[in-house]
Amino acid sequence: MSVAFAAIEEAALARHGRAAIEARLVQPRSQAELRALGEDRYLSAMSLRIFRAGLRHALVDAKWPAFEEVFAGFDPELCARLSDERIEELLADRRLVRNLPKLRAVRANARAILDLRAQVGGIGAWIADWPSGEIVALWEELARRFEQLGGNSAPQFLRMVGKDTFLPTDAVVRALLHWGVLDRPPTTGALRAAMQAAFAGWQRETGRPLCQLSQILAMSVD
Repeated sequence: MSVAFAAIEEAALARHGRAAIEARLVQPRSQAELRALGEDRYLSAMSLRIFRAGLRHALVDAKWPAFEEVFAGFDPELCARLSDERIEELLADRRLVRNLPKLRAVRANARAILDLRAQVGGIGAWIADWPSGEIVALWEELARRFEQLGGNSAPQFLRMVGKDTFLPTDAVVRALLHWGVLDRPPTTGALRAAMQAAFAGWQRETGRPLCQLSQILAMSVD
């Protein structure tokens, strides 16, 4: 079922008012900006998302300067060479979130970033050139290539680095159900495809980026 985004936006405006909505909307980075963003910043954002998962964001964010120091500014070449012994030593560093699988994921993901450099010229170019009409496929490819980026972590990471994407948050899913776009949460490939098709239609209707459509959709019910 398709619903005009004008009705969704009207409901959001009734709840929050135009000024409050516009103040909260984010702007995606351009393709040029995504290409220019350093590999170290991609690895840092990816790792921050991974360590935030399941924890209070403020707790992890307060520790992040120590992570930047320990992981040498998230330089992928340096992180890719970390030994097992060094990673296990970090479990004793009380400045960090001491989770061994997540600490190991920094090394694994640094290596995956170096692979993308060799294959397509870099993670920035890879993400920048991925078409917004196939954004769910990018989530899936991120989860396949990188460790600890399953579930909502891939779209959250993309939002953090500025790639235009919608987020399947609890509020967004509730809104999709409320507006009759979905009849149950998007846990299957077919339902995720229907969700993506709805956002693509709304983007054509409004000219807004996916990230703003996602935010307004959430504000229509929350």
